Amino acid sequence: MADTESGARRYRDIENWPADDMMAALIEAQMGAVALLQQAAPALAAAAEAAAARLAGDTGSADGGGRLIYLGAGTSGRIAAQDAAELAPTFGWPRERALVLMAGGGAAYAQAVEGAEDDAEAARRAIDKVGASAGDVAIALAASGRTPFTLAGLARARAAGALAIAIVNNAGSELAGAADHAIVLPTGPEPIAGSTRMKAGTAQRAALTCLSSAIFMRMGHVWRGRMVAMVPGNAKLRARARAMVEELTGMGEAAAAQALDATDGEIRPAVLMLLAGLDAPSARARLRAVGGRLGEALGGEGFSDRKS
Repeated sequence: MADTESGARRYRDIENWPADDMMAALIEAQMGAVALLQQAAPALAAAAEAAAARLAGDTGSADGGGRLIYLGAGTSGRIAAQDAAELAPTFGWPRERALVLMAGGGAAYAQAVEGAEDDAEAARRAIDKVGASAGDVAIALAASGRTPFTLAGLARARAAGALAIAIVNNAGSELAGAADHAIVLPTGPEPIAGSTRMKAGTAQRAALTCLSSAIFMRMGHVWRGRMVAMVPGNAKLRARARAMVEELTGMGEAAAAQALDATDGEIRPAVLMLLAGLDAPSARARLRAVGGRLGEALGGEGFSDRKS
């Protein structure tokens, strides 16, 4: 398949097509990009398992102290930043443990910084500054798979002992070869040649959503398909937390609200209080002992099935 910078004959003069045909082609391209995740599923699964194990640390705790370090330039970097920003409210992941190293720095989130993606030395300095180590997981995104900033950053992180994951859109790319786990999504030529914010960006975003979600599910931040580590930081989320505790415990609204008040809104200890008959400090202590995994704190699914 041609690479992401090539032009495709089928899209020649697409700008002159009837609007309905133009839109149909654009939508078809987006759907095809997402469909590529099916063939990448084994690689995504392996990367998620390895990342969860690395972040958990040697003790098997769900909070081993490691960090997710995202690397990218342009569209890829902005996709990485979006994923990183959603980890704290969705999974309760500490913000300081989701780092985004973007070519061009903070200014590049809102507008292009010309030449930044070619600065390999800047990436090496950034990795050294954050002190990447064996407890960390580095995730690098690049459509071409040869962006100097992203490639140098991932290589430096891997040399420091971090687990290296690459998400690329060109098969056989240098970045894929530099990773412990490569997620290859060969989206091919774009409807607008070289505009990798289109198919390549869509595939990267979908892959990264699946990857990070699987990592945190494996680490115990999800229980029975619910975001039990969610941070209820507004009225909508506080109502969601209360409904979640009600559903997971089979208790009424008043009991759920009382348990959440006792845990300062934390869902996992509130559920454990109601199902195991513990007070808040004891519930937190039991969760710490099993790395925050609510199912283990309850003694397995059998316990929860009897109670809920």
